[in-house]
Amino acid sequence: MPTMIQRTLGPLFQRISGSPAFAKVGPKIVPPLDRALHKVSGGRFLLGQALVPSLVLTTTGAVSGQARQAPLACMPEPGGTWVIVGSNFGREKHPAWTGNLIKNPDATISFRGRTVEVSAHLLDDAERTEVWPNLLKVWPVYDRYVERVDRQLRIFRLTPKA
Repeated sequence: MPTMIQRTLGPLFQRISGSPAFAKVGPKIVPPLDRALHKVSGGRFLLGQALVPSLVLTTTGAVSGQARQAPLACMPEPGGTWVIVGSNFGREKHPAWTGNLIKNPDATISFRGRTVEVSAHLLDDAERTEVWPNLLKVWPVYDRYVERVDRQLRIFRLTPKA
């Protein structure tokens, strides 16, 4: 059930977030701010989580081998998994974290103050078709991103390791 903030401010933030202008400035502002808020709050708070479920994904850099953090919108699933989309704010290139997961699917997430080791699976076409309507319920802006880019957005399912 949507919160009062989601009902009242959601449409405004969706309009702003889906704009080409925001795709230019958002990546420079939102991720660094989210990383700082995540650190200060002990992993309990991210800027966008008032509107959409959010997590911080830590991957291993495909080239550098260094830990890389990416604050992301997510779709928690009933079975204890999460789905994430490599939208990159509707920009033309895939976000770096998607290439990191393709090279090394082992990652860590911080979700609502909890740290979980996960394994990432890049969804195939059938799996994408199945989850897409639910992703749009979480963040309808994904449809605008798809209209704007000439690439297929990479979608991953994150499964906790045993």
